[in-house]
Amino acid sequence: MTELIAVITITLIAVISPGPDFAMVSRNSLMLSRRVGVLTALGIGLGVLVHVGYTMLGVGLLIRQSRWMFDTIKLLGAAYLIYLGVRMLLARPRQAQGVAPAVALSDMAALRTGFLTNVLNPKTTIFIVSLFMQVVQPQTPVAIQLGYGALISLAHVAWFGLVALCFSAGTVRGRLLAVSHWIDRLFGGLLVGFGLLLARGQR
Repeated sequence: MTELIAVITITLIAVISPGPDFAMVSRNSLMLSRRVGVLTALGIGLGVLVHVGYTMLGVGLLIRQSRWMFDTIKLLGAAYLIYLGVRMLLARPRQAQGVAPAVALSDMAALRTGFLTNVLNPKTTIFIVSLFMQVVQPQTPVAIQLGYGALISLAHVAWFGLVALCFSAGTVRGRLLAVSHWIDRLFGGLLVGFGLLLARGQR
């Protein structure tokens, strides 16, 4: 029970901390649609399962101990965030009548965006690996560990799904879409900033 409480507490703190996942879900929900935002959140949850999977297989410990492997993941994640951010920074104003979402995003593309944003985030790697190595006991049954992984994934989906609902609701969204290019640039700048911090950050 103590272990479960620790897992839940640490997960909640980690999930609500601002980062690339939050920026991506917020942007997609606000600029595109509620559906795209929720699917982005689902993609993030699937990305978490990847981190849980390789951690339970022991690869997480290898990543933690291998500087070059960790740095490779970090640089890939930074490059992806900067790529997405630059695309948003280059957003152009739309015509007054075009206040609907500018560029449609398919369900698969929304899932992929959330998935890659999370799976290439080394902070999630550190979080999952540290949680399983320092909080979850070695004698904990595999079934229980899988349950923890599912719980962490569902917590991400639930939180970011809620974020998607909030950013896609009400008349405020309609007003903000009128200045959508500035909002795109704001979120683009955040993603570029996250990417640069990630690339320059120390292990």
